[in-house]
Amino acid sequence: MDYTREFRKFISSQYLYAGVRITAGAIIPALILNHFGLLSSMMAIPLGALVVSTTDTPGPPQHRRNGMLVSILLNFAMVVIVGFSREIPWLIGLEIVAFGLFFSLAGVYGNRVNAIGIIALFVFIFNIDSHLASLNIWRDAAWFTVGGAWYAILSLTLYSLRPFKPIQQLLGENLMEIADYLRVKAAFYDKERDNDHLYRELMRLQVSMHQHQDELREMLFRARRVITESTSKGRILMMMFLDSMDLFERIMTTQQDYESLHKEFDDTQILPIYHRLIMQSSDELQRIGLAVQEGLPYKDDNSLDAAYKEASEAFFALRDQQLGPHTIEGFIKLRHILYSIEDLIERIGVLAHYSTYDRSISKNKALPDPERLEEQDSAGQEFNVRLLLDNLSLKSSHFRHAIRVTLAMMIGYIISLLYPLGHGYWILLTIVTILKPAYSITKQRNFQRLAGTLIGAAVSFALLYFIKDNTVLFILMLVAMIMAYSYLKLNYLIGSVGITAYVVMSFHFMNPDGLAIVLQDRIVDTGIGSLIAWLVSSFVLPLWEHEQIEPFIQQFVKANRQYFTEVAASFVGQATEIKNYRTARKDAFVALANMSDHFQRMLSEPKNKQPGLPHYHQFVATSHLLTSHIASLSYYAHRSASQYASADFQPLIKQVDDQFQQSLNLLDNQAITKTELKSGDYPIRARLQQLLEQRRQEMNAGPGNPEKSVRKTLSDLKAITDQFQLIYSITGEQVKIIEKLHKAE
Repeated sequence: MDYTREFRKFISSQYLYAGVRITAGAIIPALILNHFGLLSSMMAIPLGALVVSTTDTPGPPQHRRNGMLVSILLNFAMVVIVGFSREIPWLIGLEIVAFGLFFSLAGVYGNRVNAIGIIALFVFIFNIDSHLASLNIWRDAAWFTVGGAWYAILSLTLYSLRPFKPIQQLLGENLMEIADYLRVKAAFYDKERDNDHLYRELMRLQVSMHQHQDELREMLFRARRVITESTSKGRILMMMFLDSMDLFERIMTTQQDYESLHKEFDDTQILPIYHRLIMQSSDELQRIGLAVQEGLPYKDDNSLDAAYKEASEAFFALRDQQLGPHTIEGFIKLRHILYSIEDLIERIGVLAHYSTYDRSISKNKALPDPERLEEQDSAGQEFNVRLLLDNLSLKSSHFRHAIRVTLAMMIGYIISLLYPLGHGYWILLTIVTILKPAYSITKQRNFQRLAGTLIGAAVSFALLYFIKDNTVLFILMLVAMIMAYSYLKLNYLIGSVGITAYVVMSFHFMNPDGLAIVLQDRIVDTGIGSLIAWLVSSFVLPLWEHEQIEPFIQQFVKANRQYFTEVAASFVGQATEIKNYRTARKDAFVALANMSDHFQRMLSEPKNKQPGLPHYHQFVATSHLLTSHIASLSYYAHRSASQYASADFQPLIKQVDDQFQQSLNLLDNQAITKTELKSGDYPIRARLQQLLEQRRQEMNAGPGNPEKSVRKTLSDLKAITDQFQLIYSITGEQVKIIEKLHKAE
């Protein structure tokens, strides 16, 4: 690992930027109030800033502004409602039911609304505790509002000063993730490889990239007019994002039949050379992504060009030594891999040039047509009541989650009433923080919260025991706070350590004599909350991934069928709309990421809740292959479909489509009739065999007229036909896997 690069990556990331912003938003008013001796009476101001900051997630400025405004108003309402009812336990119980259900169900409208709902619950829980009781409820609500408004002003001001910084940070991170994806693809050329592990890594990266690409779409295309009309920098960022999407598809097109490659060429050095070249390309893209994230131009040292030249020379030297009538097909594969890598290097070079933000780029390169901008625009979630009402059913995972949260909060509240716990509201905070719709995420959060609390308590106690200088302790508290809010998304365990450490140290400044009690309460309350969350998530209306993954499989099959249809049409001479193709491509990638995400969650569930796991694993692994091979076919469609279009492809295209339909019929519990292609029904294969024989005859006859040679036609047609054949084999395999899944049920 390059530790210097990893450090630079974190220092310039959106996560540290957010951590510093959130910390500043809460600490600045706290310091001012403390200076004038008002902190104890006006603690609601920094607390109001802190809770609103959690809703300030990445997105277009208008979405962030509106989200923070809604959060401020909701928090005001929560403080007032709880302030007048905190001494009436039965009324608090009714409010837990009402607010627990409503705010937990708000997640149907997306991540931003879900964050607003969770924060409203947090504010409700903060104010349940009698420690925070005040004689003037309206004043406390006003201070909460002032704190929230202060943070919103700070955040939007920082955005107006550096409007492109969030986009650069997220775009740079996305480029580095694409580089990681390319690195995993390179590993398939390694002689010693673990295919299962590599496919799991591809799944993980696919899910993460899908999330970041969605956020980028929102940030770029919701403010499309600003991006396209205001500055060259904004226009370049937009072009960089679009080209990065094309680059990702191009990386997917590098999918090969690796087993046959290794059988044919493991006794040569060509595959290790290709492996090193792809790894160098990944490193180059990593450095470009880091430069974009830092806002600095990337300086290309042309080392990739030299590495490509070396690989090219190695290929031609090997071809001169071993090419013969019986090795033609293997060398065709090697040649096309080399062409693909060359194309990747050229695309990476374009991205490197973009990072200079040279004004001539936006002037000389035409902007994408408006239709392409429209198809990239993320539609977002409409706020209609119908969606909420449709989820008022036990079939809805959101509604089940809302019931679990509400029940767990009721149990936690009753325990806090029955037993004299000093900070009983921490039980409810732990529950709301840990419980998530997916069991696997709840399980992971539970462990991380418990471990983080214990480690954070130990660290803070050690610091307070050995360090007596309050200035040093205050600086360390700031570091812990920044670490907490920087790592909440990156690594929840480290985030929990930071939260516990800064909470304990803040209590030290407010009440040094009660530190031992605070530490005890923190650990006990977190433990009780974690136990309640685990019991409820395990036994109350659990919804396991194997019960809800099938619709995502169905969506994957439909999306890839459409993607294949758009690509294959070119090979039979049918005109296709580029807009329809790009929409189909995006839908296929999104469907693959969604299905992979659900499968990964299934892996963390109890073993007895994973029926058919090997079959699901096999289906997801073949799905990555399928989408990659369709992407590879699309490359040849753009490059040479017009030259090789023929009705000879039609029987194979129809058979693939029939197999897609068979998968859909099985998923709908309908009977299917299988038909197998016979050699006589496969005219394109016969045509390819004829070209192969001609090429062998040419080689046996010795050098002839290159212009009359079938070498190029054979090379292109074999690459195209191989992709069709692999797609045909994979779709047939997926039909069999779905049959096994249904039998296992």
